[in-house]
Amino acid sequence: MSAPDYIQQVSSAAEQLAAGNREDNATGSFASPPCFAHEIAPSYFDPLGADPQQATDVARWRKARRTSLLQDRAALPVAKRHDASLAVARTLDRLLAERHGDVAGLTVSAWWPIKAELNLRHWMEDMTGRGATIVLPVVTKPGTPMIFRTWRPGCRMVQGFWKIPVPAEGPERIPDVTLAPVVGWDNAGFRLGYGGGYFDRTLAALRPRPFLIGVGIQSARLSTIFPQPHDIAMDAIVTEFGLQCRTKP
Repeated sequence: MSAPDYIQQVSSAAEQLAAGNREDNATGSFASPPCFAHEIAPSYFDPLGADPQQATDVARWRKARRTSLLQDRAALPVAKRHDASLAVARTLDRLLAERHGDVAGLTVSAWWPIKAELNLRHWMEDMTGRGATIVLPVVTKPGTPMIFRTWRPGCRMVQGFWKIPVPAEGPERIPDVTLAPVVGWDNAGFRLGYGGGYFDRTLAALRPRPFLIGVGIQSARLSTIFPQPHDIAMDAIVTEFGLQCRTKP
């Protein structure tokens, strides 16, 4: 089977599963758990496969979907993105309370919003007020894992990689919880990012491994991102519609 045919077959199978779930959801029941990747026959797709042509076709497909999703997100009204940020913050509070109880003493990595990403700075300020430590990712050298530096309201910021503001100074911290912005996401917990690989390299290097939460908008859901060997699944996906997928307790 050619790589383009393979992509079409997996997309068709995943869309059929998603359609079945949507029909069942309308009646208040579920045909399968929120993460239904296990229902796709292994013969359709081997996530550990290393076929060069397959990888090339997946990369081209991702680039096209990334461009489309970023355009759609940028077209959302500011008020709608603001409301989505507030809804996501409420879900994050519930998820962290369920997992950790009191957030005091917890180190959570977030992000400084760019490219119409959800703006969680109000939530970051609230978390610091409740005793948590917020850290932001910092690129110290192109192509290497990022470090995390403490952020607090009013701290001095400098222009970092991609001209993203980062804390100017402070010790490195290893987060207990890592929030990863997603351009796209699927119900198996995989995220489509900006294509630079920085989050995947960073998450692969972090020890101990933090609890990973992908954060994005509901309309960015994909049937699959066609995960490759370097992709790391999130432990949970959160959108303005609430907790969408949880792959780890």
